[in-house]
Amino acid sequence: MAKAVGTYSCLVLTQRQVVDYSLQRRALLAEVYAGRTGTMEVCDASPYLLRAAKFHGTATEVPCPVCRKEPLTHVSWVYGDELKHAAGSARAPEELAKMANLFDEFSVYVVEVCRTCSWNHLVQSYVLGKRGLEKPRRRTAAE
Repeated sequence: MAKAVGTYSCLVLTQRQVVDYSLQRRALLAEVYAGRTGTMEVCDASPYLLRAAKFHGTATEVPCPVCRKEPLTHVSWVYGDELKHAAGSARAPEELAKMANLFDEFSVYVVEVCRTCSWNHLVQSYVLGKRGLEKPRRRTAAE
């Protein structure tokens, strides 16, 4: 099984503006465990998200925090003006690596989803792409 998001060496080198949502996740789960928030409110993944998890997701070793029946799946969604028709679609890590070399800049939002109980939560967001990664050209003495 693949490990959690951010462990793919080709992507780690180009990730920037990383935002981690683990504190938000922890607070929401505390509300669920305390009974102040119902599981129906948090286990509401759309059929589109569940289908994306099946075909484009990456399995993790982390069990679902709500049903504990199966490991969570991470789904990476891409957004950006330069992506045109590909914006708003789910992409596998291999595709993200290729896209990072093709496009100047786009955002990736990683959502964890349980395909059994429909738990889902935003885990991480970051920016990928070629912009800002080029090394500055050294000037010669003649310039």
